[in-house]
Amino acid sequence: MSVIKSFLKKKYLTVHYRTHTNERPYSCDVCHIGFIHKSHLNRHYRTHTNEKPYSCDVCHKEFSDKSNLTEHYRIHTNEKPYSCNVCHKEFSRKSGLNLHYRTHTNDKPHYCDVCHKKFSRKGELTVHYRVHTNEKPYSCDFCHKDFSYKSILNQHHRTHTNEKPFSCDVCHRDFSRKCHLKQHYRTHTNEKPYSCNKCHKKFAHKSNLNVHYRTHTNEKPHSCDVGQEEFSDKGELTVHNQTQTNEKVYFCDICNKKFSRKRELVVHYRAHTNEKPYTCHICHKEFIRKSVLNQHYRTHTNEKPFSCDVCHRDFSRKCHLKQHYRTHTNEKPFSCDMCQKKFAHKSNLNVHYRIHTNEKPYSCEICHKKFSRTSHLNVHYRFHTNEKPYSCDVCHKEFFQKSHLNVHYRAHTNEKPFSCDVCRKEFSRKYDVTVHYRIHTNDKPHSCDVCHKGFTRKGDLNQHYRTHTNEKPYSCDVCHKRFSQKTHLNMHCRTHTNEKPYSCDICRKEFSRKNDLTIHYRIHTNEKPYSCDVCNKEFSRKKDLTVHYRIHTNEKPYSCDVCHKKFSQKVHLIVHTRIHTNDKPYSCDVCSKAFNQRGSLNQHYRIHTNTISYPLDFGN
Repeated sequence: MSVIKSFLKKKYLTVHYRTHTNERPYSCDVCHIGFIHKSHLNRHYRTHTNEKPYSCDVCHKEFSDKSNLTEHYRIHTNEKPYSCNVCHKEFSRKSGLNLHYRTHTNDKPHYCDVCHKKFSRKGELTVHYRVHTNEKPYSCDFCHKDFSYKSILNQHHRTHTNEKPFSCDVCHRDFSRKCHLKQHYRTHTNEKPYSCNKCHKKFAHKSNLNVHYRTHTNEKPHSCDVGQEEFSDKGELTVHNQTQTNEKVYFCDICNKKFSRKRELVVHYRAHTNEKPYTCHICHKEFIRKSVLNQHYRTHTNEKPFSCDVCHRDFSRKCHLKQHYRTHTNEKPFSCDMCQKKFAHKSNLNVHYRIHTNEKPYSCEICHKKFSRTSHLNVHYRFHTNEKPYSCDVCHKEFFQKSHLNVHYRAHTNEKPFSCDVCRKEFSRKYDVTVHYRIHTNDKPHSCDVCHKGFTRKGDLNQHYRTHTNEKPYSCDVCHKRFSQKTHLNMHCRTHTNEKPYSCDICRKEFSRKNDLTIHYRIHTNEKPYSCDVCNKEFSRKKDLTVHYRIHTNEKPYSCDVCHKKFSQKVHLIVHTRIHTNDKPYSCDVCSKAFNQRGSLNQHYRIHTNTISYPLDFGN
């Protein structure tokens, strides 16, 4: 069936007929390209003269063709007059609608005669063909860089003019590329249109989906030119290539540091000039490297394209996934040259190494105390400012460090995530289980320089050391009594306030010290965690075991200064000393008679109460 096309005017038919005869009566004087319409010749001629007679009233951008101005203006008005009759998606240009429609029909009439790849648009085929010919017909007027695509030239051109024609209608931030505006807009809508067909994880950017997908396929498209190594990420290949050659021909004229690649020198030089050419378009933070900007950008989108195949935890950076993976493999590839201790992270090795060198590069501006880690300096500085940025949501108690808040929070939740491998006892802090484990191994890594006594914890050593120096740095504000330990001061202060913050949840008895509550609780549970390794007798308190053990060793560490008599317990020495001092601190309420021991007072008191005490005879 033939279709007869009709025209209102004869001249329109004449022009149309040229599409059949391929007649092009209008030729360019410069490049001799022929055109069917005279208007097309006039429009083409402006590419030679660079004439742009049509200007946008909003942003004053100029165009060589009126139709281009009309299409551009729709960016400001958001007008989309062309609608798809299948899915009703709207477009600002008819050509965009035509191209979109082929996604429904899957029509790809144009194919490459080299690789046979098919395309829905002839322009796409033309551009694709340049991959084979390496043709770059578009050149920048400013820097003369050549490009295969005109669209990329236009985007590049904006780096010189700083033109940003695309604006966000939510926050009004401007962008040089429409795709950047689209990506940015997803931070407002939280849209993640790219989904992994393996695990259905969603991403805001297609590039992050591509990187993530390689964790399923184990694809490594980037290979080293020197060796056989392959990498899934181009950044990894770049880092690897830097290790392949020891030749460093580029050096910094400020600090004389050498580099094997010019690009490395350019990036390094920014450390001296403080140049940060890459800016986050959301928070305006600036970065020296583009790769660091890309990593930072994920903090806004909350994208985590790297997933652990063991526990499925997600990470925003591949290096973080690698570090995490070592918690499963227990791999520790970084070793100390001095003591051969191994570490999973290089940064931890660097910090550890300062133990040997005693290097403390971070100094407090107020008291000039030095630290080996910048994090320790930051925490220390809060003691001067009294800043406590971490607050408990339950009781609103504030803390200097987040780790202290996390530990404190477990007091509300009763969470104890760390357990001993030997006795299965659970702890709220990892440090506590490490110290506890030394009970089983009898490891005492901290030793006193004076008496060589060993301790399981460094804090215990510091406290013990004050017995030699008699240092008591903690003073009571009420009675000015001094203490060698802060915990002792805190407990003492409760004698003034009568505060008993620790309560037994069984009998409701209250205690001023947490340790007293713990020991008391064993009355209910009958727990006796301390056992004598000689006679296997068990005790609920460690100090009871220590005193008992002296029965076997006949140790009597407490000596009277007057008669030099020795005792196994300090309390016995105190009672004995009253013989010399005639101190009688216990007096009868009835007759005021005084005694040097509480037991003697109790026996005397029975005279008044007429209570007689008889010795027990188990034989009768």
